[in-house]
Amino acid sequence: MELKRVVVTGLGTINPLGNDVKTTWENALAGKSGAGPITHFDASLFKTQFACEVKDFDPNNLFERKEARKYDRYSQFAIHAAKEAMEDSGLDLDKENRDRIGVIFSAGIGGIRTFEEEVGNYYLEKDRAPRFNPFFIPKMIADIAAGHISMIYGLRGPNYATVSACASSTNAIVDAFNLIRLNKANVIVSGGSEATISAASVGGFNAMHALSTRNESPEKASRPFSASRDGFVIGEGGTVLVLEELEHALARGAKIYAEVVGGGMSADAYHITASHPEGLGAKLVMRNALEDAELTPEDIDYINVHGTSTPVGDISEVKAIKDVFGDHSYKLNISSTKSMTGHLLGGAGAMEALFCILALKDQIVPPTINYVEGDNDPEIDYNLNFTFNKAQKREIRAALSNTFGFGGHNASVILKQYNK
Repeated sequence: MELKRVVVTGLGTINPLGNDVKTTWENALAGKSGAGPITHFDASLFKTQFACEVKDFDPNNLFERKEARKYDRYSQFAIHAAKEAMEDSGLDLDKENRDRIGVIFSAGIGGIRTFEEEVGNYYLEKDRAPRFNPFFIPKMIADIAAGHISMIYGLRGPNYATVSACASSTNAIVDAFNLIRLNKANVIVSGGSEATISAASVGGFNAMHALSTRNESPEKASRPFSASRDGFVIGEGGTVLVLEELEHALARGAKIYAEVVGGGMSADAYHITASHPEGLGAKLVMRNALEDAELTPEDIDYINVHGTSTPVGDISEVKAIKDVFGDHSYKLNISSTKSMTGHLLGGAGAMEALFCILALKDQIVPPTINYVEGDNDPEIDYNLNFTFNKAQKREIRAALSNTFGFGGHNASVILKQYNK
């Protein structure tokens, strides 16, 4: 069976750097941090009192006020990003076979804010008969954003959510890529969103010692590959990519941002939260992606790393890259855009795939911010080009995006410049 080629024809996002693709990319190239004090709840008694929040987002501009209450914030982000991506794609749905257009959209956690609110209200009123919002369950579940996107646009093709912690939205993109190249769909709307800046989420990650506690300077807290890194910065937002079969895209004259050429998956099979110290799962997932794309390590020019700014994770990923890419490691540009956006958990992979696509389009690598000269970890090789603090222009033929999740879930996707 001849596999179909798959391209990206639409982009949409909302995240701590901007509420659209253009603003996000401008701020990323400028090395802007999205971090600041938490405003979603009173965090004054928490070890971590800051996060990368989405700014200036009013769901009432997207929905009627009554309608907005039916959606958890993570679904609101998904719909916002989908609207931009669908408009950007130029798809005329009245001329399309909607049976052949699907939605594979992820969340690692889903509607935790809705869960907190509903369960909190229950315990406050335990002396009364239980009273829950009838939208409680459908607002909370991790698949509902995929369902909402399909219902809004009448898309009847494959529809589901991938849930693999922080690898979730990369898994969604890889699944979408595979279904299209197997001719199971013409177009798939894919990506991920998350809205977990809440008391339970921040408190839970604090209990694990996973979050940075650099409360005095939140904008400098996410510092991947620096010796003084002390944990990740939690973020929120959503990103949508419109993936399309190449001939279908060409037939309708669509603009093409990039081609998806390979995806890899693996498991660490090691620990519930920590990555394997030698990066065994990370090595395997990158090799699987390269094999799937029929590329050699030398074909890759840029890696958008998982790079969460955690003590163990950053080291293991660097070890894996050096093992997989060998001498070519020193010719790569590597960057962690989480230094600017924070960690969007289940929405991270789609966000970072977007950065890879824009890097390919404009031939420029976004930076890893917050590195201070001399703040070096003895277990990290600083002869590698981590694109510290300033975006770098260079030729980028192909880019790889890594995402690794709690539970040992690993996913990578490779994107290339589109060539006929």
